[in-house]
Amino acid sequence: MSPRAAKKDRKGSKHNLYLGVDGGGTKTHIAIVNNEGKIVGECFAGASNPLRVGIETAVSNILAAVDKACDENDLARFDIVAATLGLAGVRRADLRQRVRERISQSLRIKKVDVFTDAEIALYGIGRNRPGIVIIAGTGSVAIGQNANGEKFSAGGWGPLAGDEGGGAGIALSALHRIAKASDGRAKPTALSDIAVDYFRAGRIENLSVAIYAPQVDNARIAGFAKFVADTAKEGDTVAIDVLREAGTELGLAAKAVVENLGLQRLKIPIGLVGSVFKSGELITRSLLESVHSVAPKAFLYDKMTAPAFSAALMAYENYENGNKK
Repeated sequence: MSPRAAKKDRKGSKHNLYLGVDGGGTKTHIAIVNNEGKIVGECFAGASNPLRVGIETAVSNILAAVDKACDENDLARFDIVAATLGLAGVRRADLRQRVRERISQSLRIKKVDVFTDAEIALYGIGRNRPGIVIIAGTGSVAIGQNANGEKFSAGGWGPLAGDEGGGAGIALSALHRIAKASDGRAKPTALSDIAVDYFRAGRIENLSVAIYAPQVDNARIAGFAKFVADTAKEGDTVAIDVLREAGTELGLAAKAVVENLGLQRLKIPIGLVGSVFKSGELITRSLLESVHSVAPKAFLYDKMTAPAFSAALMAYENYENGNKK
C-alpha cells in the first residue's frame, strides 16, 4: 500500500475494515468485515488465550492471522479502523488492557475493545435478546443475558478448578477412568489403548509417565477429547458415560445462569459454541435435561452468528456509533 493511502483520512472511508477475533486455548479465528457488514477475509491461527500462552504469543497469533487474511484477500491492514477481541482468559482487567494496548499499537488504531470469548458469542444470539451461550472448546463457560441487559456467567475457571464439559475436562475424566481400569478399580474400556497411542506411551504401564511429560500441555490433553467422542460413537460405555457427564456439567452451568437471571419461565434460546458439541446428542441430551429442570421451555438455537463474525460486527457498530456522537 502506498504512503499516501496509509495517510488518508479513514473516517467515513468506503474502504474501512473492521476486525473481529475469537481466541481460545487451542486456536484463534479472525474475521474482517467491510462497511456493508460482509465478511471480506478470515483466517485461523494458534491459541490466543493470554492466561495460557502469554500476552506476546496471543497477540502474535492474532496479528499473524490478520496479516494472512489481508494477504490472501488483497486487503490493506491499514484500512482496519476498529477491532473487537473476544478472548478466553481475559477476566482480569489488567490482561485486557495490556492486550488492548498491544493490538492498538500494532494495528495503529485507537478503537480496540477486548471482551471474553463468551461475551462475543452471546452477541451471536442477538443484541439485547435474552438468551444463553455455552462454550465448550478447550475449556468451558456459560453466559447469558436477560431483557434488562443484565449478564451472568458460570464456569470458566480454567483447567485446575473447572472447565467441566470442555475438551480438557472430558479428557481428564477419561484418563481418570483409564487409570482405574488399568489396575482393576473400574471396568475395562477401549479408551485405554487409544490413550496409549495418542500420548505415545507404548504400553499402558507407561501412560502415567507419558501424560506428565513437559510437552503435554493443556491443549494436548484437551485434544484427546475428540478420541473420547469417537470411541463413544463406537459404543464404548465408559466413553459414553464421560460424554453424558460432560453434558450434565455444561447443563448445570447453564442452569446457574438461568436461575441468576430469572429466565425460568421464558422460551430461552441456548447457543452452542465449540468443538465438543460435534458429539451431538451424546452431549446435548443430558445438557438439556439439566436445563429443563428449571427452564422447561429452553431450546437449542442453531442460527447463531459465528463468534469471530459477531466480534467484527461489534467493532463495526461501536465504531459507527462512536463517530455519530
